[in-house]
Amino acid sequence: MKKKSLTASVLLLFFMLSLPLYAAQQPDSLSIKIGQMLLIGFRGSTIGSASAIEADITERHIGGVVLFDYDVPAHSPSRNIINPQQLASLTLELQKRSKIPLLIAIDQEGGKVNRLKQARGFPASVSAEYLGKVNNPDSTTAAAAQTAHTLNTMHIGMNLAPVADLNTNPDNPVIGRLGRSFSSDPSVVISNLNWIILAYHNDGIIATLKHFPGHGSSATDTHLDFTDITESWSEHELEPYRALIASGYHDAIMTAHVFNGKLDPLYPATLSKKTLTDLLRGKLGFRGVIVSDDMQMKAIADRYGLETAIQLAIEAGVDLLLFGNNTSYDPAIASKATEIIRSLLQKNIITAERIEQSYKRIMELKNRYRAGER
Repeated sequence: MKKKSLTASVLLLFFMLSLPLYAAQQPDSLSIKIGQMLLIGFRGSTIGSASAIEADITERHIGGVVLFDYDVPAHSPSRNIINPQQLASLTLELQKRSKIPLLIAIDQEGGKVNRLKQARGFPASVSAEYLGKVNNPDSTTAAAAQTAHTLNTMHIGMNLAPVADLNTNPDNPVIGRLGRSFSSDPSVVISNLNWIILAYHNDGIIATLKHFPGHGSSATDTHLDFTDITESWSEHELEPYRALIASGYHDAIMTAHVFNGKLDPLYPATLSKKTLTDLLRGKLGFRGVIVSDDMQMKAIADRYGLETAIQLAIEAGVDLLLFGNNTSYDPAIASKATEIIRSLLQKNIITAERIEQSYKRIMELKNRYRAGER
């Protein structure tokens, strides 16, 4: 077992060390730059059963994949995760297919949003709500360190967590009721975020704060429908982001699909330049990677065509477009998104400079974690 673990570590180190050289050799490859902007979900617990994603990696040069334990469209408990040995093998095989190291991502918040379940052989986890009530650096650090170590062992380098939303509406069906928020008190949220991010970084895991500009006050679920927080949202929901960014945080931030007329009278946050470029980048000074929430969620998919949604998201400032393929399933989604972005460039709707901006931010994130820089 130790020999296998050492071999896996050497292989992963080789992939990561190859990143700057490969990027330097391919400075003008538009297909690579477009592909790096895609984070794709897929079906299959082995590389042999996941032919679509293998082609996405080798032919479309996608920037990363996102893993799930349960297949929602198929109503099946079999997706990407069966047990630790299988998962570690899958992630290494995925990395082998990619000339540029993949962002292998997962939603491992703990509690109810928990892809690595104890029943499948992974360590037990606790919710953000529990940690916020305890509000103790040792407890939160220990929980986060266990998560980070587990992800590292599984060769998963990016956690789509922790949640920065304030628990302003305890009846919120997608945040409060699921115990995903640390507290309604920004200071408690900020402290726990800092402890978690430090633990992640100590084990080389990329953090992703979510869901900007705040999802805690919503009364509906963006997975299922349009969600308007104009009247319930307040500026203090920005405090966790403001504090973390001011302290130097520049990993990733995930957008919310919520509509907030106080920030943009036309578009939900994921598609809003006022929210992402003007507020998050301009006013708050964030210089890391902006990740969309799942572009197939109904708050976006039911109201905007795929081309319009991709165009607006890129114009708004999104760097990494997430297609989880677990609200609806489309094995050709990476191909479709790639062609749409290429078409937008050919029509001069999106500029090559805009793609370059996202590409540089994504590659900087990958390089920083390869180099051990935090």
